[in-house]
Amino acid sequence: MPPNDTPEPSKPSRRRSREEVIRMTRQFMEALPHAKALGLEVRSLGEGRAEFLLPYSAELVGDPDTGVLHGGAVSSLLDSTCGAAVICHPENTGGTATLDLRIDYMRAATPGQAVIARAECYHVTRSVAFVRAEALDDDTERPVAAATGAFTFAAAS
Repeated sequence: MPPNDTPEPSKPSRRRSREEVIRMTRQFMEALPHAKALGLEVRSLGEGRAEFLLPYSAELVGDPDTGVLHGGAVSSLLDSTCGAAVICHPENTGGTATLDLRIDYMRAATPGQAVIARAECYHVTRSVAFVRAEALDDDTERPVAAATGAFTFAAAS
């Protein structure tokens, strides 16, 4: 840039209303092709929290002999739910992308049962959000999987 040019001032980020955040998050998640293909349902959204449901489907079975859901379907459920929790964080001014996601599979989901993921965005910096989540079927005392992750974050200025 020539020395006499001054950069344009950046537009100030603004906080979004709770209703706007929830509406935008719901629209974004319902528009994702993989979320549609999996049949993911948004059950609840709140400030830095999200809950999604993955309905049981024979198309998502990973082991036809047992009827157990494929781990990739559970992984997508957890990733999507975590992302929604970040988007819903009251200090976030934009979307998000997964930087890192660790999933610990503790047991197979019970064949025939839906799986619910609950995620919480528990810490944010200017550019990274940290999330934890769990996936549960009807046996809520024994999680199917647990996840921790880092996601891009655009903090309000």
